Amino acid sequence: MPEVIFTGPAGRIEGRYHPARQKNAPIAIVLHPHPQFGGTMNHPIIYQLYYAFVHRGFSALRFNFRGVGRSQGTFDRGEGELSDAASALDWLQTYNPNAGSCWVAGYSFGAWIGMQLLMRRPEVEGFISVSPPENLYDFSFLAPCPSSGLIIHGDRDRVAPPSSVQKLVDKLKTQKGITIEQQIVDGANHFYEGKIDELTERCAEYLDRRRADIAAGKGR
Repeated sequence: MPEVIFTGPAGRIEGRYHPARQKNAPIAIVLHPHPQFGGTMNHPIIYQLYYAFVHRGFSALRFNFRGVGRSQGTFDRGEGELSDAASALDWLQTYNPNAGSCWVAGYSFGAWIGMQLLMRRPEVEGFISVSPPENLYDFSFLAPCPSSGLIIHGDRDRVAPPSSVQKLVDKLKTQKGITIEQQIVDGANHFYEGKIDELTERCAEYLDRRRADIAAGKGR
C-alpha cells in the first residue's frame, strides 16, 4: 500500500495506491466524507471500500482532498474537491492506460463528488454511492445518470434521511438503459456504527455481481 504524492489543481495531493498484479486490471478511486467534519482517506468506511476493490484485483487509489492531511490547499465547498478527484483519476489512468474498466466509490460528501465525476468521465462504468446526502447537496446534475451503480444507506440516518435518498433513487430509476440498485442497511445511522462490516460485505457482493454480469456480456 505505497504512499503516493501527485499534483492537483491546488498543489500536492496525498494518497495511497495499491497496484494490481494483473495486466490491464480495472481501476477504482474511493472518495472520503466531508473534510470539515473529520473526513479523510483513512476513514474506516473508506479504508474498507478501498480494500474491497483491492481484494478483487483492482488497481485502487484513495486520497485526501485539498487541505486534508498532507494535501495542499483549502476546502472549496465541492468545486475544488471535484477537480481533485478528476486529477486523481487522471493520475490513476496514467499508470493504468489500458485498464479494463473504471469505478468510483464515495461516502457521504464523497458520494456527491463521485457522482459528479461520473457525469464528467464517460469511462466510469460503475459506482458505489454510500449515504448520498441528497438533502444537503444538489444532485440535479444527474440528468441522465450515465452508468449503473449501487446506492446504499441506513434506515436510521439523520444526516442523509432515508426519504431524501429515496427521492434520488426514484429519480434515477426513471432513466432508461441503466440499473440503479438500492440497498438499505437496517439499524444503520449515517456513520454505520456497528454496521461497517455489513456495509462492506454488501458493497463487495454488489461489486462481484456486477463484474460477473459485465464479463458475461450483460452490459454496463
